[in-house]
Amino acid sequence: MSQLTTHILDTTQGKPAVAVSVVLYQQQREWTEIARGITNSDGRISDLLPNETVLPTGTYKLRFETGAYFDMLDTPTFYPYVEIAFQLITGEHYHVPLLLNPFGYSTYRGS
Repeated sequence: MSQLTTHILDTTQGKPAVAVSVVLYQQQREWTEIARGITNSDGRISDLLPNETVLPTGTYKLRFETGAYFDMLDTPTFYPYVEIAFQLITGEHYHVPLLLNPFGYSTYRGS
């Protein structure tokens, strides 16, 4: 399993958000893209990074292309994208879920 995983639940539908593009960035002097993926039929990306990759301590962000997702559903949304910034402080596994609806979202550190 990748050191960093994510999933998206569309709370309006009560279903996983499928086919959402997600980009991982690392903060250096500027934000640098280091990986990207698309959520599967369960709304998950479990292989964002190769299994042997351990990210260095630092600040990262995931950018979820939520506008394109809601466009596919023909649903107006307030958020064209959602960015979640976080800090990695150890080499352990990190899971960053996104609970999403067209006019709100929440996140937490998952397991």
